[in-house]
Amino acid sequence: MTDSPLETVLRRDRWIVGGAIGLLVALAWSYVLWLANDMDMGGMDMTDFRMIPAGIGIMLPANEPWRTIEFAYVFLMWAVMMVGMMAPSAAPMILMYARVGRQGKAQGKPFAATGWFAAGYLLAWCGFSLAATFVQWAIERAALLDSRMAIASDLLGAIVLIAAGVYQWTPLKDVCLAQCQSPFLFLMRHGGFRGDLRGCLLLGFRHGGYCVGCCWVLMALLFVGGAMNVLWIALLALLVLLEKLTPIGRWIARAAGIASVAAGVWLLSSLPR
Repeated sequence: MTDSPLETVLRRDRWIVGGAIGLLVALAWSYVLWLANDMDMGGMDMTDFRMIPAGIGIMLPANEPWRTIEFAYVFLMWAVMMVGMMAPSAAPMILMYARVGRQGKAQGKPFAATGWFAAGYLLAWCGFSLAATFVQWAIERAALLDSRMAIASDLLGAIVLIAAGVYQWTPLKDVCLAQCQSPFLFLMRHGGFRGDLRGCLLLGFRHGGYCVGCCWVLMALLFVGGAMNVLWIALLALLVLLEKLTPIGRWIARAAGIASVAAGVWLLSSLPR
């Protein structure tokens, strides 16, 4: 018996969904690289100015209050950066949802549920991005943010490093990481596959919430190394991947915690007395 076109497509859902995730990640990283290149002033003294991450060379006096458009650009920067950093580690969960959701073919919408689930996941990270935007605003208003969008105070940087390292050892980190490491168990613990729009969004948002709980301190470290430091962004994204997708992810998280605390203590010890 010859398969229908829909059945043929469903058999290739892994490639289609994986390709869509790959394209989304590639676009996100392209945007981040574009912003980083635009904000690279090549050693120019930016003491009295700040760059807006718009990709078109917008510069404002450092003491001028933020405008609505600046909040929008900074939020967009964080949101797109979170897509580029977090979508790869969420791919197994999204692919699992697509596979379980093959039952959706009866409604003629085999990929709709997966799309809404992914949207819910990314919505959780948009919430984090909004919070990060206001944190960046507060740090910048306190004159503690440099042109790389990194904390200019060694004391504050050390505190963030130590706090992030300690969090890596907490039970909350372990609980959230466990939810991220096993897609099938996550589905079973939270009611299984949902086919309706609201159910897909909420389940994706819940998974994204666990992911935020697992990784928010790692994202906070972007303020230490620089939110527009591409190498630092890539290293943190790799750490997230290793934590979530390897059998020793829990121990990698704890090792990273030790390293973060050690770096913070070293930074504290180097402060002038």
